[in-house]
Amino acid sequence: MPRKLSNALTPLAVKNAKAGRHADGGGLHLLVKETGARSWVYRFMLKGKARDIGLGAASGPETISLATARDKAAALRLQVKAGVDPLAERHRGAAEALATAQAAQIAGITFKAVAEAYVAANEASWRNDKHRAQWRSTLASYVYPVMGDLPVADIGTAHVLKILEPIWQAKPETASRVRGRIETVLDAAKARGYREGENPARWRGHIAQILPARSRLTRGHHKALPYEAVPDFAAQLRAREAMAALALEFVILTATRTSEVLKATWGEVDLDKALWTIPAVRMKAGKEHRVPLSPRAVEILEAVKPLGSEWLFPTDKGGKLSGMAMSMLLRRMKVEATVHGFRSGFRDWAAECTGYAHEVCEMALAHVIGNKAEAAYRRGDLFDKRRRLMADWATYCASCGAAGGKVTPLRAGAAR
Repeated sequence: MPRKLSNALTPLAVKNAKAGRHADGGGLHLLVKETGARSWVYRFMLKGKARDIGLGAASGPETISLATARDKAAALRLQVKAGVDPLAERHRGAAEALATAQAAQIAGITFKAVAEAYVAANEASWRNDKHRAQWRSTLASYVYPVMGDLPVADIGTAHVLKILEPIWQAKPETASRVRGRIETVLDAAKARGYREGENPARWRGHIAQILPARSRLTRGHHKALPYEAVPDFAAQLRAREAMAALALEFVILTATRTSEVLKATWGEVDLDKALWTIPAVRMKAGKEHRVPLSPRAVEILEAVKPLGSEWLFPTDKGGKLSGMAMSMLLRRMKVEATVHGFRSGFRDWAAECTGYAHEVCEMALAHVIGNKAEAAYRRGDLFDKRRRLMADWATYCASCGAAGGKVTPLRAGAAR
């Protein structure tokens, strides 16, 4: 019967051993490669199978000494004797260590970090600068003060409600957008593995059971001048030699939005065809909108064209008119209405004073068709009918005071 090895190696033998496997006894082996690299291996039998588990280097900067290798092997022998697989234990320990490290890393990832990463990755695809600015401003104003520095994995319903409840009744439009943006950021966090479970900001089946739907709240409509008062107001505008007055009258005549007019350039206008084409990138619905220009609207543009600016309605220095210019003009004229409210006045006039079809009036306002079936079959933009509608609106607006009066071409000094 062969003699059982026990402590067969010496430190000198470890240092001088040739390539191959050298047994020390008790399952401990020294492996020497042709390159001279040395390492310790413990071989054990478990359930009839022989398996190796590495113990570390036997040479180099992280050398494990012979004595240490024997101690490690002895500890592993005890595990095997108890029926424990050392390799499985090592893998389990490594997995636990990895999970602990990942948990610690995730715990350090805040909601703000995920939100800023999401905005940076997606803002190039958003339709305009205003939308990008609103994302950042609403997060900074309403969300970050409450949970910006919290781990995104820990965000719950209570955090979301703490943000939404103070503004849900007072600012329903803003609150709804904030909720949607929180939901989007948390979805992104889950997709990256930073959190688990349901989204605490989701509306259907969750927040909807706690807060009333926006449609049930008093919505902050833009204050509008009654359409009966528009002709008199338009006459007052025509009496003013100011760029803001011309811009506001143009907004009224075209029933467009403030930003659409202030950012309009001459490249979008065809005066010969009395047509203004607003590109999709500047439209709220993300779809190109053709605006028929009434004779009065064309007259206004012909008055400002000699100023030679890129913009339809420039400032004295050639830049585009400020978004506050028309609002301040309304305030100076002591008119309790918003610029956007004139679109409501136009819609009320079209509904109560004309026989134009609903869809013609809605397309004049560039509203999205709510009925999906109707939208699927609607291919045109009813342009000819809208041209007649806008001409009738211009005639109505000119039905008081200096109706149809000529516009004096503006000098640069009058562009205020």
